[in-house]
Amino acid sequence: MSDTPDSAVRAYIQQHRAAFLDDLAEWLRIPSVSADPGHADDVRRSADWLADRLRATGFPVAEVWETAGAPAVFAEWPSGDEGAPTVLVYGHHDVQPAAREDGWHTEPFEPVVKDGRMYARGAADDKGQVFFHTLGVRAHLAATGRTAPAVNLKLIIEGEEEFGSPNFPDLLRAHADRLACDAVIVSDTGMWAEDTPTVCTGLRGLVECQVDLYGPDQDIHSGAFGGAVPNPATEAARLAAALHDGDRRVAIPGFYDGIVELTDRERELFAELPFDEKRWTRGAHSHATLGEAGYSTLERVWARPTAEVNGISGGYQGPGGKTIVPSSAQLKLSFRLVAGQDTDRVQEAVREWIAGRLPAGIRHELTFTGATRPCLTPLDHPALQAVARAMGRAFGQQVRFTREGGSGPAADLQDVLGVPVLFLGISVPSDGWHAPNEKVELDLLMKGVETAAHLWDDLATGDTSWTRRAH
Repeated sequence: MSDTPDSAVRAYIQQHRAAFLDDLAEWLRIPSVSADPGHADDVRRSADWLADRLRATGFPVAEVWETAGAPAVFAEWPSGDEGAPTVLVYGHHDVQPAAREDGWHTEPFEPVVKDGRMYARGAADDKGQVFFHTLGVRAHLAATGRTAPAVNLKLIIEGEEEFGSPNFPDLLRAHADRLACDAVIVSDTGMWAEDTPTVCTGLRGLVECQVDLYGPDQDIHSGAFGGAVPNPATEAARLAAALHDGDRRVAIPGFYDGIVELTDRERELFAELPFDEKRWTRGAHSHATLGEAGYSTLERVWARPTAEVNGISGGYQGPGGKTIVPSSAQLKLSFRLVAGQDTDRVQEAVREWIAGRLPAGIRHELTFTGATRPCLTPLDHPALQAVARAMGRAFGQQVRFTREGGSGPAADLQDVLGVPVLFLGISVPSDGWHAPNEKVELDLLMKGVETAAHLWDDLATGDTSWTRRAH
């Protein structure tokens, strides 16, 4: 065995790399497309495959858990050390649809390794990032001489993330006792770039709604009646225009109540990232940036709440003109939320704002289509710092911090289990999640393995004031 823990971890990983990649490729060949009912058997086969491999890794408990939809996988490996922290790893085994005719250079469910990359649907999102924990825990044991992890290690790998995790909150509540832990590690995320390792500290939440506006009982002649009766398409446009004030702040009263503002340190860390705004704008297929005054582009995307018009329609849409006052119109809105905002309060604020802005003669129906809460872990949280240290050891350089502008089931984990959520991911933007030719950088995948190998010992031996044993 090598002289230092770090070199012992690397030696073990290198020795078992080929077999690990062979196993990953086998898993990637299972087209576990959760959104397509025609692949339901494949999603189940994927769950069974993972449970088998987790048992082979050494987990004494590995179970397939049923839901109202696709199955999830639960595994557990107790530490054996009295008072050891309990850590739950989250990921998902379902994948996005993929077909050769979508623009893939190779068959999406037949993994291909080329130029240090593995191409396949799910290589990065999320099978590769789930699977690196199997070799990571074995490397941890080899380097420390332990027979069980330094933490009580649990995994919950769901099978419906790619179409919104509809049954995941119920699964968490039903098994909250089995899933009880001190912290959650989410390995369904990425980092800034290949040469810039980062740890995400939070995700935004999401509220979506549809506003249906009704005026006349039918389309009517705009010459005979226009200007004298309310026009639902006009009112939809007025609502959309009134969403923001002159500084591009959301103008709905109460929308910002409770918000956790960015700290000066967070703003400094964001500013240190090698961000090329012109390149980012091209990637967004836009010609300019625009948003809330007083904040940078990264701050707006990661740490500020938003209101977006996702769609607006009403009246005649065919060729030429048709001089009518339409009978109805529709507005689709979404609101990204940040830490401190409550989804129920935001929905009520939106409801009151819309009702108060519509004139007599316009009837409306407002439908909310689910909500996701935001989540945030403070920069100084000891467990977050342990993740950053473990990644720093693997990459041999300083690890920076980011947030993500999207939303996901991390908030459900935080809310139901009542513990901090930490993010450990090694995917980079070029991996092409949900796109043709998805891939994972194999050297970065091994860095994920190495990070996981270091993390369990750090969480067990570092500052444990945040764990149940400290209380």
